Amino acid sequence: MVKDLLKKGYLFLVFFFLYAPILILVVFSFNQSKSRANWTGFTLDWYSQLFRDRQILDALYNTITIGVLSAVIATIIGTAAAIGIYNMKKYPRMMLMNVTYLPVLNPDIVTGIALMLLFIFMKMPLGYLTLLLAHITFNIPYVILSVLPKLMQLNKHIFEAAIDLGATPLYAYRKVVLPQISSGVITGLLIAFTLSIDDFVISFFTTGSGVSNVAITIYSMARRGINPKINALLTLMFSGVLVLLFIIYKRSLKENIEV
Repeated sequence: MVKDLLKKGYLFLVFFFLYAPILILVVFSFNQSKSRANWTGFTLDWYSQLFRDRQILDALYNTITIGVLSAVIATIIGTAAAIGIYNMKKYPRMMLMNVTYLPVLNPDIVTGIALMLLFIFMKMPLGYLTLLLAHITFNIPYVILSVLPKLMQLNKHIFEAAIDLGATPLYAYRKVVLPQISSGVITGLLIAFTLSIDDFVISFFTTGSGVSNVAITIYSMARRGINPKINALLTLMFSGVLVLLFIIYKRSLKENIEV
């Protein structure tokens, strides 16, 4: 009995420290005062001001478009790369996997400065395009690492059977392999999208004047003090993630019931 209580208490503390700051942020996005310590009354003014702030809306537009584009492109490239790595022989595959781990383990500041120097060397003006290319670059390894385990679980004879029955390799991959690894592909897509929205360091070094995402905008505003409009923005983003997770959960639950 005591052991069970300790386990539940420990679990409660873990989730409390994880989600209490987010709960405070959500609550104070409805606070009349700019104070982050005193509650003075309920209001929706900060949400109204948020949708009239052109700087924040432009940053949000850049964040979402770059997040979606980089996630989709990185998922396509990463899935193709994972299939290629999976079909390699043992030692080349191990060597390439070690290379794939490098961007994941590498500090963001090293990756950001390296990409910035590369774009300058190629005489590419820093802006929206370089920011998008940087996000695609650091997202690809995460997609590979999400898709590859699903390929490892796949029975090789399924693809060979499809070829024996007359399917072309491309058709067999599209109709036989991809449905089997779709959960890994979707996971990679979501991780890539989340990392793109969350990124600050690499974005800071690879963007130019006039182009910023939400992370850079918040950093710029934080030096003058956090405006409650930021609380409202982050509350909406958090709510969007919750809705997305709920849709994914319902989808996976439906698939399990059908199986």
